[in-house]
Formats: sequence, structure tokens, C-alpha cells
Amino acid sequence: VTSVIMPVYNASSWLDECLQGILQQDFTGSMELSVFDDASTDDSREVVERWRERLETRGIAVVTSGHNSAQPRGVGYAKNRAISQSRGKYLCFQDSDDVMLPQRVRLQYEASLLHLNSLIGCRVQRLPEGSTERYTRWINTINQDQLITQVFTSHGPTVVMPTWFCSRSWFLKVGPFDEGGKGIPEDLLFFYQSLRQGGGLFRVDQCLLVYRYHEKATTHSVTEETIWKLRVDFLQERVLSQLESFTIWNAGKQGRKLYRCLSPTSQKKVKAFCDVDENKIQKGFYTYEDSKERPKPKIPVVHYKDASAPFIICVKLDMTGGVLEGNLNSLQLKEGIDYFHFN
Repeated sequence: VTSVIMPVYNASSWLDECLQGILQQDFTGSMELSVFDDASTDDSREVVERWRERLETRGIAVVTSGHNSAQPRGVGYAKNRAISQSRGKYLCFQDSDDVMLPQRVRLQYEASLLHLNSLIGCRVQRLPEGSTERYTRWINTINQDQLITQVFTSHGPTVVMPTWFCSRSWFLKVGPFDEGGKGIPEDLLFFYQSLRQGGGLFRVDQCLLVYRYHEKATTHSVTEETIWKLRVDFLQERVLSQLESFTIWNAGKQGRKLYRCLSPTSQKKVKAFCDVDENKIQKGFYTYEDSKERPKPKIPVVHYKDASAPFIICVKLDMTGGVLEGNLNSLQLKEGIDYFHFN
């Protein structure tokens, strides 16, 4: 059995389209839909009930529950409840405002049989067209190796949460989701934990989900600072702890911010900043004014051609018209060994 796991919160306006997508799956195995309603104040529960008969006629079991407290408990809580009331050996995560295409469950199920202990994703179509254009392009075009090497970027999980599919046994090993509620990036925390446990990542290279962008999305409740701190810690744990020294690529605001947020141990490993900006290179040094050490640490600022790997790159991907990517290629460096993208 494959269980579609769907937390619902005031999703009435999207649900018909979403449930139609589930009804139209071409998967021939057995399926169930597990819905947990997180204190909706609209008629979300009634909409799901209206679909029950159609879904059950198609052989899709429907399990629903929820609560009516004054406040929603958050996505992590709702997902955990939806999972614990479901019985599938496989879990297919579905946001109530997105729409799965007919081959989604079948193709991700087949991929999960080949990639055990992995989070399986897929390509997406973003609605409205052109919203978050760079992000959508990144989701759909990074290659299989980059699913692993680019986990430190500000884009978050390389296999994006609304596309996740995994076995229940893997979920139980990694999870449950953090139930801290509003402001907690439960998907990013779970993603990191899956990698810590040695989990794999795989993307089905077909568009299997219409991924909606709108202002009400819960994503917007998490602050950038929260995410930044988690990312810095994960970078230190997974990469910097293994290096003897490294160079920060970007002597500007982002590079310096990364340096300041590192632990003292990691700061001592920074041998230089590198950049293309002559003004920054001319100054020759970045002085860490907030340091408790005397004399204050001075870190050289050099041209990237005079710098040495490994690099932590604090320049946004896909923003320089290919110049950054060209510069990296000219140095014949290997991503994940000689450099890591942080932005």
C-alpha cells in the first residue's frame, strides 16, 4: 500500500483540484489517502468528505482526522498525525494546494524500489508560471550528484518537500517531523537528519507535480536567520570539520557574514577570502573587528585566480550570467570536493 500523506489547513479553495489529481493516478497498486485537518476554519473537511465516495470507488481508502483547537499545531504535527494513522509501506507527501500528475505515484514508487533509504523527488511545474523562476529552474535542472553537493545552498532541500516519496521504514528511522510549529523549517530539519543517517536522494526526471506559489503558504513563516543558522551549522558539521583550511569565495557582505557566524575553530581554518572586485582585493585584508583575540585576525583578500581550493562559495548561483560558473570551470575544480555552494 502507498499512503498519500496530506496535512490540511484552510485549503478549501485548492482541494477539488488536488483530490482530482489523486483520483487520476495510473498506479495499479493499492493506495490510501490519509488527511489530517489542522484546525481549519473553512469547509476543508466537508470537501474531503464529498470526495470520499469517488475515491473509495476507485479503490483508494480514505482515512481522515483532525482537531478543532483555536490554533493550528503546524505542518510538522499534522504530517506526523497523518502518517501515524496511515498504514502504507510507502509514503507520498502531498500538499493540499498542489496537484499531482497521473504518473506521480507509479513512477516514484518504482524509483523507491531501486533507491532504498532515499528521499525520492521529481521535477515540478510552478504556478503561476514564472514565479520563483531561478528556484524552479534549480529544482528541475541540478544533476544527480548536485542533489548531494548542493544541500548547503539557501534554496534548502535539493529534493523539495512537496515532491517527497519514501518508505515508511525510512521515515521511522529519520523522523518524526519537528512539531515546534510556526517558524520551524520542519522539512529542512528532516532533510538534514535523513542525510546524517546516510539516506540517499533521487529525482524522477519527469514533471509529476504542479507546485503552487502563493502568499498564504506556510513556508513564509520561517525567518531567513533561522535557516541561515541551521545551514551554517550543517556546513560546519558535514564539510568544514573535515577540512584543514579553506577559502571563502566572496569578500563582500555574504562572505564576511559567513565568516562571522563560524565557530572559532572554523574561523581559524579560513586562509583567505577571494573575489573579482579589484577594490576589495586592493585593500588586501579583512580585519575581524569583533574578535576577542589580540591582535585581531586579519584574513587576506586575493583574486580568485591566486586563491587555492577548497572554496566555500557565497555568490548566488545563476545570477552572474554564467561568469561565476565559467570561472569555476576555468580552474578545473570538482564540485563537492574542491568547492561547495553555500548560496
